[in-house]
Amino acid sequence: MMKNKSIVIIAVIIGCAAVFLFMHSKAGKDQSKLNNKKIVNPSIGDVKITVETTGVVEPQNRLQLKPSISGRIEEILVREGDKVDKGDILAWMSSTERAALVDAARSQGDEALKYWEEAYKKTPIISPIDGEIIVRSVEPGQTISASDAVLVLSDRLVVSAQFDETDIGRVKVGQDALIILDAYPDVRLDGIVDHVAYESEIVSNVTIYNVDILPNEIPDMLRSGMSVTVEVVEKKSKDVLMIPSSAIHYDGERRFVLVQGSRGKITERDIKIGLNNDQAAEIISGLSAEDNVIIQDTLYLPKTKSLGTNPFISERKR
Repeated sequence: MMKNKSIVIIAVIIGCAAVFLFMHSKAGKDQSKLNNKKIVNPSIGDVKITVETTGVVEPQNRLQLKPSISGRIEEILVREGDKVDKGDILAWMSSTERAALVDAARSQGDEALKYWEEAYKKTPIISPIDGEIIVRSVEPGQTISASDAVLVLSDRLVVSAQFDETDIGRVKVGQDALIILDAYPDVRLDGIVDHVAYESEIVSNVTIYNVDILPNEIPDMLRSGMSVTVEVVEKKSKDVLMIPSSAIHYDGERRFVLVQGSRGKITERDIKIGLNNDQAAEIISGLSAEDNVIIQDTLYLPKTKSLGTNPFISERKR
């Protein structure tokens, strides 16, 4: 009898020890999870929804200057990169007849040369617009025809961006844009949507629309032909209360966050959100700048309704 009681007492002691060790281990794990959580406070900033694509720097108006006559280029007064005004003389040329007369007079001495140069004036090539020289294709002494381009002018450089037809409905004239140069990734230029094409093009079996983006300023390093990344701002909320999108939990139509109180207690807080770009979300109501919001808390994961795994159902917009 005593032997049976001893066995029962030993079993109880072993059981209590096992329960103690289990609870101690669980508490240690929960404490470890608690220490892994990240707490942030809502901040004031801008939340933007953007449409991103690629583009290329091109002249908005590319004008080739071709002479009205055939002949010989006598003098070029500009070089690539020079700014010119409408009416500026950019080059001088001789017609085929003048070039022949002047060359013949040169063999007769300075007096004959001077006479024919005065009697038969050179023909100027004049800029028809305000712009910039982007191509200088000839040099003095070169013979050209009326179909040859002497110079190419651009009134200003723009970004020609291509938007897929699924995104073009989100792009409108007047929207702000950000231009990032592939050659200079640290250079970011502000711009504005200037024109949206009315007719589509097919590129690699994809329907696209060309959109012109005007940079607010033209830096010296900007060159025609450069590749860029363009972000057009579809919607923007300025100076609003916002939190990281990863802090938001979803339960059907309900939106809530986990908030830690002054005594460490974690509670759910219903919120109303505005713009959400999957990185930051605008808080319309439910939070203040002093609240301690938990991100990726592993200690307390609320039960949410599953959205399923149907590949034909788009993921819920956050």
